[in-house]
Amino acid sequence: MTAVPHMDQRLDAFLAGRRRGKTTRTLIYLVIALLVIWSVKTTIVDDTDWERLGSVSDVLASIGNFLAIDWGLMPDLWQPALETIMVATLGTVLGVISCIPAIWFGALNISPFPPITYPIARLMMTLSRSIHEIVWALFFVAAVGLGALAGVLAIAVRSIGFIAKMSAEAIEDLDPRPVEAIRAVGGNEFQVFIYAILPQVLPVMVGVIIFEWEINIRRSSVLGLVGAGGLGLVFFRQLNTFNEGGVTAVILAILLLILFGELVSYFVRKAII
Repeated sequence: MTAVPHMDQRLDAFLAGRRRGKTTRTLIYLVIALLVIWSVKTTIVDDTDWERLGSVSDVLASIGNFLAIDWGLMPDLWQPALETIMVATLGTVLGVISCIPAIWFGALNISPFPPITYPIARLMMTLSRSIHEIVWALFFVAAVGLGALAGVLAIAVRSIGFIAKMSAEAIEDLDPRPVEAIRAVGGNEFQVFIYAILPQVLPVMVGVIIFEWEINIRRSSVLGLVGAGGLGLVFFRQLNTFNEGGVTAVILAILLLILFGELVSYFVRKAII
């Protein structure tokens, strides 16, 4: 008979805890909503020049200017589009070659001297990913001048971080039994890599490289804004001459180029992986 009041007390405590938890969650959601409202007000409402924006008719007129596509520009875009693909491809290939030391040093289970080589490789990966490709392009434009070479180098350096990180983590997660088996029969480190490590991580690495190439098409499309050639340079020129229809034509060309990259990467992954 004494167990019933005890159960009632536990139930009351449980319900009280549920109510306190619900109240706490409600307060948290309210604080988040207030922060969002404050952020919108300070970053959008207060910082927007509403007088310069004009009336609704002015906005619609500006949109209409961009919708009047300059189709006559399209025949002149195939060469910059080809240059964009070449920049993306060469940059990806150079990035793959350049990231081999980072993969070797950055995989903890094969790093030659982990206390030194592992942090160095991880720093290289972080540095590559942390700096935007536009910033890398500005750096290389200053170093080697205007043109596609600056874009290739920017794409290559930007690709090192992602390819090396994903490949190194794939090596760290591989099955150690084939590695131990080849070492047990006297295999050297090169044989271990060729026959035990590479077959396990090659599908992942190929998929990462193809995916990075697809991303690099998008990146190389805008590097021309800082003088690295390709469609981005045409986009910059159309923008400077206030040819809104030409800007839209270049955007459509970039969209078609990205769709082309999607299709190629899909069929290549399907054929190889």
